[in-house]
Amino acid sequence: MIIEEPNPDVRICFVGESFVNGTGDRTHLGWTGRLCQALSQRGDRITYYNLGIRRETTTELLARWQQDCDRRLPPGCHHRVVFSFGVNDTTLENGSTRVTLVQSLANARQILSVAQQTYPILMVGPAAIADKAQNFRINELSVHFAHLCETLNVPYLHIFTSLSQSATWMQEIEAGDGAHPDAAGYAELARFVQKWSAWNAFNSL
Repeated sequence: MIIEEPNPDVRICFVGESFVNGTGDRTHLGWTGRLCQALSQRGDRITYYNLGIRRETTTELLARWQQDCDRRLPPGCHHRVVFSFGVNDTTLENGSTRVTLVQSLANARQILSVAQQTYPILMVGPAAIADKAQNFRINELSVHFAHLCETLNVPYLHIFTSLSQSATWMQEIEAGDGAHPDAAGYAELARFVQKWSAWNAFNSL
């Protein structure tokens, strides 16, 4: 008979860029910290690693995610990895995006296909910002990410539409730096994730 550990040692890595980092949130929780706070409040033993680096593209993320996660997720614990990235790829520099759409998808495919061989993983899509032209590119990338995750059988949450229609999110990013909200915006994003069936199943493993 298998006896379930009553309070397993759960370690979650959130991997991505400034939105994972929670940039702009004066409470310094972001959406990732709020998710883990809620898990802890229900009695889960959570070790939370925020691996968000500002301005990072998928190319840079590809080079470092595995070492970052492997060092923090040792054998014997319950592993989880949540990815969220893409906005920085769509930023224009010198007349072109920092990473092409084709390369973004290739990077994401390599990251996710390798990660899922070792860890239970989820992906939360890129967020809306205050720039209409860039939002078109972000949404396009998110739709492609959704198709990619479907082919890889990786649960994917398309948050772009919900956030672009959220008065809280849009008002806070417009009042801030044009991209990042304050606490209420991140709380809104955390609620979207908490309602996601894949997130709830992920934390029942």
